[in-house]
Amino acid sequence: MNNKIICIILFYLVLSVSCTNKQTNVMKKEIVFHPIGVVHSPYSPDTGAPRQGILKPDKEASIEIYEPFHEALQTLDEFEYILVFFYFDQVEGWESIVKPRGSTDEHKFGLFSTRSPKRPNPIGFSLVKLDSIEKGVLYIKGIDAFEGSPVLDIKPYLPSIDCVESSINWYVEKELGHHDEDFIDDPEFYR
Repeated sequence: MNNKIICIILFYLVLSVSCTNKQTNVMKKEIVFHPIGVVHSPYSPDTGAPRQGILKPDKEASIEIYEPFHEALQTLDEFEYILVFFYFDQVEGWESIVKPRGSTDEHKFGLFSTRSPKRPNPIGFSLVKLDSIEKGVLYIKGIDAFEGSPVLDIKPYLPSIDCVESSINWYVEKELGHHDEDFIDDPEFYR
């Protein structure tokens, strides 16, 4: 080989290694979350949970907020609905392509187009009704998290920015049969 070809090959090899290292460094960056509280609900892998808590709007639960975060609850009780972000600590594994339970074989989805709890970063969220707050405990309705799920964050639901009308999303959800069951009660689903 002549020197010019060798230089071109080396250039692309170095460029490829450089790009790969940048991607690898991003993927190696550690992200650490510390729970601010814990969910107390009637759900477990054995009992199952609704695919979204809003499907069981009257099911009562609570969130115990850890003492260092009690002051951060100030004025939260002025909201009727809040968003609760939690860690799916009792769910194992994930797959890139998923078939929602109860759906036919032609209904397969890329994981990121589903609400499956089996995710590379198993973070869930629920829109819940906040009934009251007493001594650091939030009394809520409509969550889909299991008993003992670590709570990562809480934010108020703001209709002016959290509610978007999308005929496309309505169509996809309805016509593709994205979710055919309201309640997932198979313990094997979570493992």
